[in-house]
Amino acid sequence: MWELVKAGGWPMVPLLLLGVLALAIVLERFWTLRRNEVLPPGLGQEVRNWAARGKLDASHIESLRANSPLGALLAAALEARNRPRDQIRERIEDTGRHLVHRMGRFLNALGTIASAGPLLGLLGTVVGMIQMFLGILDHGVGDVNQLAGGIGKALVCTATGMMVAIPALMFHRYFRGVIDGYVIEMEQEAGALLDSLDGRPAVLAANKATGVQRPAAMEKA
Repeated sequence: MWELVKAGGWPMVPLLLLGVLALAIVLERFWTLRRNEVLPPGLGQEVRNWAARGKLDASHIESLRANSPLGALLAAALEARNRPRDQIRERIEDTGRHLVHRMGRFLNALGTIASAGPLLGLLGTVVGMIQMFLGILDHGVGDVNQLAGGIGKALVCTATGMMVAIPALMFHRYFRGVIDGYVIEMEQEAGALLDSLDGRPAVLAANKATGVQRPAAMEKA
C-alpha cells in the first residue's frame, strides 16, 4: 500500500486528506441525523397534549426547543400560538429553513469532495505521465516492462480519486434524502399542531380580529 502511495506522488497527499475528511463527515452526519435525535417518538402528540391542557409556559417551550429539531419547530409554533394561522405558518417556515440548513451541515463539503476527488486523481495521473515521458525523452524507451509499470503507477492517482469520490457522492445523496424525509414528517407534525391550536379561544379571537374564518368542520363541532 505504501508503495502505491509513493508511486502516486504528491497528489496522493490531498487525496488521502480528502478521504479522511469525507469519512469524518459521514460518521458525524450518521450520528447527528439519527432518527430519535431529529424526530423523537411521540413528541408531536405530547406537545399537542400540552396545548390541550394549556401547559404552554416559557419553561416548557424552552425545554422543547432544546429537545430536537422537531422540538425547535414546534416551539416556534407555540411561541406564535396567539397569532392568526398564516402568521404561525410563516414562523414555522422561517424556523424550518434554519433547521434544514443545520441538518445539512457539512454536506456541501462532502459534495465538493465528491467533485474534487476525480479531478485531483486525474491531475496526479497527468503529472505522473509527464514525468514518465520526460524520462523517456532523456534516456530513451529502455525496458518496455518498466514503461508499462510506470504507466500503471501513474494511474494510481486516478483510481484513488475514484475511491474517494464515489462513496462521498453516494453518502451525500443519501443524507440529502434522509433530510428531505425528515422535513416532510416535521411539516406533518407542525400541521397537526396548528390544527390543534385552531380551537383555542385566544387563537379564535385573533382570527376573528383579522377576518380569518373558522373552519366549517369546527363550526359544526
